[in-house]
Amino acid sequence: MPVRLPRPHRDDVRIAVGGLLGGLVLYGLGLSPRFAGNGLVLWPARWLLLVPLVVTAGCELLRRTRPRTALLIGVVALTADTVTQGSVATVLMFTDLVYAAVLYGTPASARRIPWITGLLTVAGSLVPFAAWQKPEALLIGVGVGIVALGPAVTGWVVRNHRDTAAAERLRAEQTALLAEMDRTQAVTAERARMARELHDMVANHLSAIAIHSTAALSLDDPGTSRDALGVIRENSVEGLAEMRRLIGILRDDSGDREPAASPTLDGIDTLVAGARANGLDVELEGDRPKLPAPVELAVYRIVQESLTNALKHASPGRVTVTLTGSDERFSVAVRSPCDGRDAPRAPGAGAGLIGMRERAELLGGSLRAGPEAAPDGKVWTVSAIFPIREGESE
Repeated sequence: MPVRLPRPHRDDVRIAVGGLLGGLVLYGLGLSPRFAGNGLVLWPARWLLLVPLVVTAGCELLRRTRPRTALLIGVVALTADTVTQGSVATVLMFTDLVYAAVLYGTPASARRIPWITGLLTVAGSLVPFAAWQKPEALLIGVGVGIVALGPAVTGWVVRNHRDTAAAERLRAEQTALLAEMDRTQAVTAERARMARELHDMVANHLSAIAIHSTAALSLDDPGTSRDALGVIRENSVEGLAEMRRLIGILRDDSGDREPAASPTLDGIDTLVAGARANGLDVELEGDRPKLPAPVELAVYRIVQESLTNALKHASPGRVTVTLTGSDERFSVAVRSPCDGRDAPRAPGAGAGLIGMRERAELLGGSLRAGPEAAPDGKVWTVSAIFPIREGESE
């Protein structure tokens, strides 16, 4: 199967055609750097200089796709050019082949060619001078330096600048990608936080409304209906106030508004009182030390969500909220009777447990929720533990 050479670049085609036409013009005008009478030309026939000219022009077609091959063939062509009357166009195209071999070749070639041409330049200066003992012999080394070393060094400099620019572009693209990832993660985290806040603030009130509205519709008792409607109105007003506050925070982008005060452990008394008003038999016990604000907010929300779940799912009986603190950790446990019934008193989406677990894990804590055996029957327990680092609560 024949090997197909890669298609030459259009700029390489222009360089090859231009070099060939320039050499033909010089040939037609009879301009050559060497003459048969100076003793340096082995082949005085002028037409022979066209052979290295055409070969070197063909090598220009490979300067990008096969730079090493083009340079090796160009060396042979330049050697052949030295035994003819010579062509300036062949020499100029050879310098371009050296430049292209360093610029477009492999990294190994880019490192070696400047060293090789440098050694040839030194040898081209010292060997003829030592042999002929004439200062004019040093001009041979100068010629080698102009034809070989100069283009090689130029190609090395250009290649370094190109590689540096490519590395900078890659670094800029990576920085932009990391910034976009950070932005996406920040937006996702903020959306999750707002979802937790919205659920914890509103779900409690809506659950109470759903339960008491069901009771008001199912019982034909004016007194019970009146009490249920009173609880519904109270929870509606509180839920609407919480919703307006949250929407106001989301809409206000001026930065002038003072941050809303976060709920603390002292607010758990209000939660318990509200749960009792909604019909739960709740008992609060334990101590309430001064904790970091994020921990107090998480504990408050966990108690709030647990009481809401107890209102929807728990069987009749006492619900206990236990707060326990020490120097190293703080724990909260909410236990409610669980008779294993399938249908809750109010619908739920299951997002409450996810939000509670996220709150605990974000602060380095843990949360466990599930049924447990108790002396007076099965209970559903939500237990969260938060680590307290030294100095955070001061």
